Amino acid sequence: MEQKSFYIKTFGCQMNERDSEIMAQSLGTFGYIEGMEIQDADLVILNTCSIRAKAEQKVMSMLGYLRKTKQKNPAMKICVAGCVAQQEGVKIIEKMPHVDLVVGTQNIYNLGEFLENRDEFKGKVITDLQDNYKIPKFLPDMVVDTTNIENSDSPYPKPFRKFLTIMQGCNNYCSYCVVPYTRGREVSRLVSDIVDEVHVLVAAGIKEITLLGQNVNSYGQTNEVFPGRPNYGFADLLKKVAAVEGLQRLRFTTSNPKDLTENLIECFGSIPNLCPQFHLPVQAGSDAVLKRMNRKYTIKTYLEQIRQLRKQCPEIALTTDVIIGFPGETDDDFQQTMALLEEVQFHGSFSFKYSDRPGTRASDFTDKIDETIKSERLARFQNRQDEISLERNKEYIGTIKKIMLETCGEDSAKGRTDTNHIVHIHQNVAAKPGDIISVKINFAGQHSLKGELI
Repeated sequence: MEQKSFYIKTFGCQMNERDSEIMAQSLGTFGYIEGMEIQDADLVILNTCSIRAKAEQKVMSMLGYLRKTKQKNPAMKICVAGCVAQQEGVKIIEKMPHVDLVVGTQNIYNLGEFLENRDEFKGKVITDLQDNYKIPKFLPDMVVDTTNIENSDSPYPKPFRKFLTIMQGCNNYCSYCVVPYTRGREVSRLVSDIVDEVHVLVAAGIKEITLLGQNVNSYGQTNEVFPGRPNYGFADLLKKVAAVEGLQRLRFTTSNPKDLTENLIECFGSIPNLCPQFHLPVQAGSDAVLKRMNRKYTIKTYLEQIRQLRKQCPEIALTTDVIIGFPGETDDDFQQTMALLEEVQFHGSFSFKYSDRPGTRASDFTDKIDETIKSERLARFQNRQDEISLERNKEYIGTIKKIMLETCGEDSAKGRTDTNHIVHIHQNVAAKPGDIISVKINFAGQHSLKGELI
């Protein structure tokens, strides 16, 4: 089998990161090896995101760069995958004729097969979306590690955490979001397939797993995931995964408040290895804006969920997403978002200016907000969030936290708490990535902490 090299550039969310791993594994079975440099690769894949305009612009910029690279290396094949591929399809080939293959979100499992005959796939676009799509059973290609990382010949560090997709697509149709159009209707993986994957990962030395889905809270609602148990939901899955022996930390993302159940909230008080950290996107603090967004919950219900979460798990760290300048957002609407920020005191948030996404209902709304106003509001929100984040982080000073190490050097190390806070240690740490150590926090910044070994 001819050996060829590939290079994958991933844009966007954790779902895309996991999809890139799946494509890499699929390519490995067809004679491809992963290369270190993009300009030397036989195959370059851009795994794309179209949630926000900036992400899509980065993809087009990279394709412009690859045009020049391919002129120097005509044998290079270029593939565009992911959400931009699904959304734009043949338009990508029309705009960028040096692109060889466009693969949609439901077709990544078959990438190797599409590439088998390299002379025939030029200009091919494969972006079919099936309403009755079933996620294929796909186990990670990992071998149980019986040696220390120091004795390994691999140039890459031994992984200790992984993302695991439990569902794909979305049925919510928020008025600003392209996901239902780029990833299709919601479908959940079988419980048995998920648990089998967890066992493979843990056996290979993975200590932390993050379950992924566009809306994990609605897992199991649209198709049967556990034969004989029609009401099997996300809380049930969490308990099943958490019970796998050897799994030290369990996380999940992302959640929609409209599907947050009491059973799921109770998991934060009853599952020991479920990390006390929850990302719960609110998107806006005004009910009027939420209604136009088609979010299907109110601020009152959201605040009650926050109260119940903190009751179950007082140490829980809460983060959120906020869209600033949604069409029709008044000064009063924005003030309500600021008021929500003050009331909840999020540990952190991801906030962005609204941008039109092709095909969404909001792109046709006529009452768009001026860019200058959006920028001013975003700056106000982010500045206040930075202040609150610093205040929340200072609460950890003097406490002892267990951190999972990510990097270790001769005189410094970095790790992460179960609340997902980054901790820097300016000491020699006699441990390796993935180990859990105790650290006393002695400094807090806006976005990270510092500590010393106990």
